[in-house]
Amino acid sequence: MGKKKKEKVSKTLVEQILDKNKIEYKQFIFPTFQDGDVKQLNVDHIGVDDHLIYKTLALIGNKTGPIVGVLPVDEHLSYKKLAKISGNKKVGMIPLKDLIATTGYEHGANTPIGIYETKHFPIYISDVAKEQGTIIVSSGKIGRSVQLKAEDLAQLVHGTFGDIIE
Repeated sequence: MGKKKKEKVSKTLVEQILDKNKIEYKQFIFPTFQDGDVKQLNVDHIGVDDHLIYKTLALIGNKTGPIVGVLPVDEHLSYKKLAKISGNKKVGMIPLKDLIATTGYEHGANTPIGIYETKHFPIYISDVAKEQGTIIVSSGKIGRSVQLKAEDLAQLVHGTFGDIIE
């Protein structure tokens, strides 16, 4: 049987990192829309459960400096819980104007894999991911994501699983 010819999509840096580390993943391309100055993922009508799609939030801790929280898009981050697990008294979102300078990614494209590879910031992943097994995270470009095992992600980025949801 012949293989179906697929449109060749160039690999993001994140996908190249996963290849280099021999981590299995599946590419996802999601439709996006413009919302003011920010491009957003359009997670409606794509046949994927929102709870499997994870957002990557870049924060700053008063003791540690930049940290990253990874949690389902349909959940809210608990600043208090993330502060506690990360050894901070308090944490807050990195201002939008400082995001690219801090993480290397624009809003909507932050990825735990790319951020860890280039910045080595501490990464905290919702323990829900461990229970789910497989999650979808951004691959560093708006609308581009990868599905992989949560354990593989945690191992690659030296991530810590924890209760970080409201």
